Amino acid sequence: MSLRSCAICVVDGKGEVLHERDLPCEIVKIAAYLNALPVSIQRIGFEAGTLSQHLFYGLKAEGFDVVCMEARQVSAALSAMRNKTDRNDARCIAQILRTGWFSPVHMKSR
Repeated sequence: MSLRSCAICVVDGKGEVLHERDLPCEIVKIAAYLNALPVSIQRIGFEAGTLSQHLFYGLKAEGFDVVCMEARQVSAALSAMRNKTDRNDARCIAQILRTGWFSPVHMKSR
């Protein structure tokens, strides 16, 4: 995730990748993409960072269940990957979210 773009990966309960895409990191565009998918989105997760508060409250306002994950845990999981790309990071974060192997971060109010 950066100020300009973010990689999105949608997985099912078995861990199969259903959809992947790079989008501008704008709440409206992310929400429109996720709402247009033929599957229902159970939860959205991302690593704690500079845009966390903006994404957390923006996507919550759009009606999604949002989780911000502890950055050190996610970083440790991502460090085991050979190819460090935004797409692969998004896949790994989706799997972490699916399995529940993360600690949620409390999001401060705006």
